[in-house]
Amino acid sequence: MSTAKDLIGATIAFDLDGCLVDTAPDLIGTLNLILAEHNHAGLPLDAARTVVGHGARAMLARGFAAVGEDLAPADMDRLFERFLKLYVGRIAMASRPYPGVVEVLDQFAAAGATLVVCTNKRTDLSLALLDELGLKGRFAAIVGPDKAGAAKPDPRHLIATIAAGGGSAAHALMVGDASTDVGAAKAAGVPVVAVSYGYSDVPPAELGADALIDHFAELPPVARRLLAGRRPAIRPVLPDQADA
Repeated sequence: MSTAKDLIGATIAFDLDGCLVDTAPDLIGTLNLILAEHNHAGLPLDAARTVVGHGARAMLARGFAAVGEDLAPADMDRLFERFLKLYVGRIAMASRPYPGVVEVLDQFAAAGATLVVCTNKRTDLSLALLDELGLKGRFAAIVGPDKAGAAKPDPRHLIATIAAGGGSAAHALMVGDASTDVGAAKAAGVPVVAVSYGYSDVPPAELGADALIDHFAELPPVARRLLAGRRPAIRPVLPDQADA
């Protein structure tokens, strides 16, 4: 039977976009500014599931493809820099934590868990967003692929994030909305919870997560169940192994 004690010392890693924070309004808004600069109509917000979630470069490519234009590789770097410049100026204009996020994060912290963010968003942008939303201080580590040296679904990204928070993959949990989150967790040997409300281009029920939730408030009992029994055993120190 799982109890609140199963969270003591655990590390819970969260994806950012589409899991903790609904960033689609500002991401799509920035994309639409760029499309307008190239005489294209903007995309509706419900396009988020098909263009958001795999980084700005992929979003630009998918966004332009959606309006019938294939981006030349030579244009990508220029448009990427333009996207970042515009996005930083509106990074939290309309982005907000999903319902229940703040309350559940505080509940986990009070129960003794360490919270970290493992995101494919660049670290500086992630810090800026979470700072604007007043959430940055709730996390022991916020790690983008630039800081980890690898990007999800590479398990090194998740393992590095857990380690940055002082934890171990043996007593950790991943929460995310996309195949990259599930892939990284599975490869790292970490149980994973998928949220159904994010930006996955794969039906959430088909991601292969250990559990699927529809609302963040459903997470605490699921987290306790998946973490039950995962606390690393404490090995006794034998006399001949003790420090002299």
